[in-house]
Order: sequence, then structure tokens, then C-alpha cells
Amino acid sequence: MHTRHEKINRREFLKRTVAFAGLPLIVRAGEPAASFQSRISYFCNGQIHVNEIGKPEGKPLTPGQPYWDFKPSWSKTGNMLVCFRRLKDNRVTANWKTAIFIINVDGTGLQFLSDGTHTDFNPSWTRDGTNTPVWNRKNDKTGGYYVVQSQIGNQPGQETAVTDESFSTWVHSALTDGRLLVAAAHPTLGRGYFLLVRKEGAKPAYEPIQCELAKKGSLDRMSVSPSEKLICFTFQPWSKGRSMVGRTLYIAEFDAQKRVITNPKPFANEDGQPFWFDYPRWIDGDSAVIFHSTQTGKGQLYLYQLSDGSTQRVSTNLKADYRYPHGEAAPC
Repeated sequence: MHTRHEKINRREFLKRTVAFAGLPLIVRAGEPAASFQSRISYFCNGQIHVNEIGKPEGKPLTPGQPYWDFKPSWSKTGNMLVCFRRLKDNRVTANWKTAIFIINVDGTGLQFLSDGTHTDFNPSWTRDGTNTPVWNRKNDKTGGYYVVQSQIGNQPGQETAVTDESFSTWVHSALTDGRLLVAAAHPTLGRGYFLLVRKEGAKPAYEPIQCELAKKGSLDRMSVSPSEKLICFTFQPWSKGRSMVGRTLYIAEFDAQKRVITNPKPFANEDGQPFWFDYPRWIDGDSAVIFHSTQTGKGQLYLYQLSDGSTQRVSTNLKADYRYPHGEAAPC
């Protein structure tokens, strides 16, 4: 599969730090991956792994069957992951019953933060040094979602709602100043993307983010880079609905103070081919993005390097199902 090739002035590339997409996905089977200081966590066949990039799997952190564990996110401080476990399956993902848990990256210390009676999805951490787990909980009455948080050491039932349950809010990422990047259907501000200011004992403030691309379709799986100057995400034009397949992966510039997303550049599946490209996440600072794709059949992990615009497969088993990669010490 190839995407259209675009040229960019090298000086402009260095100035903006965002690499153009348009380069073909290169699958260098059997070649060693580029050297990276950071490890990754990821899903493989329903189990959570921590590994060096491009290395075969070792012992998983979680057992898998009869339950599957999903979407690890690595804490910024401390050696912990937060994930969710599917306890009740359903062909409609939104009807799953799940539980949020924390586990050390060496596989010890598994601790549940929710009791499995809710639909809890896509946990992450704050970046403000408090190691606060945050996640999205379905409101069964409305079908929307609201943001929940807890603390390390808390028991199920001690989690608290961050946002109002009367309208849908979904947390994607976080900033070091404590704000959360969310998508919301706000009753007065309208649908869009916001930086959410949490306020203890009071309603949070929603600060709108401006993004021209968002007028053309949905931005999803958003992740702010460690420097907080870039952001990666999936994009789906409104004309294609909400399908998981055919999405394009983007990197754009991000200004947290002005609250703007600008200069979006596609780096994978620019032509919208009918494969599942998803969950772009940062690795080794702002230098690379790791993601999964089903272009070879089962899910595989790919690494895109901003320095030269190259992409290579870094998962090692074409018969295994890899998903949801995540960089070390880089919360969503």
C-alpha cells in the first residue's frame, strides 16, 4: 500500500518539526528496529506486554483468558500502567462491562480501581505529577460518557466524577498544568474539543480549542506530545461516518496557551484505505509515533520517525494480534 508522495523544504521541516506524510509504509521484516531509549506497552492477543521496540514478546504482565486486557497507558512518574479489563463481552463495544486497573510494569501490584459494573474505557494519567488515573465512563441513561478519576491505592467505589453526567465528555490526553484535553457535546459551547480545567468541589471549566480540520471531520485518539508542542490523532471525514476502518493518522502543531491545533500533516493511510489504523502514541519524546494497523491482516505495530518520515513494522509475530501501543513514561 502506498500513499501520495509530497515534497517539503528541509528548512521548513526543521522549523516546524512536523514531518510530512505521503511516504509509503515500509515493512522491513527481519530488520532490527531503530535504537530507542524508551520501552513500549501494548496489547497482544488479549494480554498486556512491556517490551523493547522490535523485540519478540517475553512473559505477559496479565494472563488474558478468560478476560482480555486493553489499552495500557504509562504513568509519567512511577513505573505503572493503567489499563481496562473486559469482564462482559458484547458485539457492541459500548455494551461491554469493564474494570479499570493499575499494574506495575514488572507485572506486580495489580489493583482494581473500578468494580466491573460499569462501561469504563481508555484510562490514562494526569501529567501534573500527581499520577491521577482518569478514564471515561458510560452513562447508561443517556448513552454518552463522562470523565472519572481516582487515586493510586483507592478501592472501587472511591472514584469521583470530574465532569457533568448530563452531557457527553471524553478525555483524550493531559497537560502538565493539570488541564485535560477532551471532546465534548457542551450544552452552551457546542460540540468540539476543549482543555478542561478541573475544579475541586465545583464544575470544571471548558476552554475551546480551535482547529480548522475539525470542521471537516472527527479527531479521535488524540495524544499531546511530551513537549506539548505537537499532537497526533486519527481523522475521519464526516462523509465517512464513524467507522473504525479507513481513518488517517495525523501529526499537527499544538499551542496549549492559544488553544489551537494547526498545520496538520497525514503520516499514515492518507488515502483512507479500508484498514484499521489507530491509536498513535508518542515514543522517545517528540521523535516518533507508534501505532497499530491491520494492513497485513491481524493488528501489527508500526513506528513512524519524524526525522526522516520513515515507517517500519516493529512487531515481530505476523500471526499475533497487536494493538494499542504506548510509549514509556508518556501518558496519553
